[in-house]
Amino acid sequence: MDTKFDEIQTHRYSRHIMLPEVGKKGQDKLLSSKVLCIGSGGLGSPVIQYLTAAGVGTIGIIDDDVVDLSNLQRQVIHGGNIGRPKVASAAAFVKRLNPDVTVIPMEMRLDDGNVGDIIPDYDMVVDCSDNFATRFMINDACVLTGIPLSHGSIFKYEGQVITILPGSGPCYRCIFEQPPPKEIEQSARRTGVFGVLPGVIGAIQATEVVKYLIGIGELLVGRMLYYDSLYMTFDEISIQKNPKCPVCGKES
Repeated sequence: MDTKFDEIQTHRYSRHIMLPEVGKKGQDKLLSSKVLCIGSGGLGSPVIQYLTAAGVGTIGIIDDDVVDLSNLQRQVIHGGNIGRPKVASAAAFVKRLNPDVTVIPMEMRLDDGNVGDIIPDYDMVVDCSDNFATRFMINDACVLTGIPLSHGSIFKYEGQVITILPGSGPCYRCIFEQPPPKEIEQSARRTGVFGVLPGVIGAIQATEVVKYLIGIGELLVGRMLYYDSLYMTFDEISIQKNPKCPVCGKES
């Protein structure tokens, strides 16, 4: 696809086009790409915001929640939409920010019955979910269908990001073989979260997506980036592919 940029688009994406690694060719790739964002809350908000601004042509958004006042401390795209479905609020934000982007809002919960039908329609998936069961399901579906995945998660003041390229590195189950006990996860979900934290982690996820779609730089494949906002430190953890991984291992 060779997009002919009109005057407005040339101006809108001028700072991308100026970059030799991106240029018109890279911007054209973004405009023709399809990305699925699972979750439009704390992590999903910055991911949706920056992918829209970058000109990713189609963004699918899955979420079954509604906007609550307590969300607005960190979910920056939902202001003025209390009580509205998050996917509708997110879709309205996308349309206001960039008319070049087609948004596909899906007010639903991703589950074993629909994940295999939805994910293959996209070039990359961004996991912005908030529970382990969904994270494992997304990972497994992406690995089995060969769809690249950006995983991000947050807890209190800390966050982590890893990029999963099926066949080229470890997957989420190589790191965590099984979800933690339900009582531990339920306890974790009742804790607070530093409001600016998901903005940092979500922006890193969006960075990985844009780099992958354009084909530039080095991705966080086999590397988990760990961020501690209290002490303003970034650590990189090397992750090895597990040959006994039940999803991507040689013995699976």
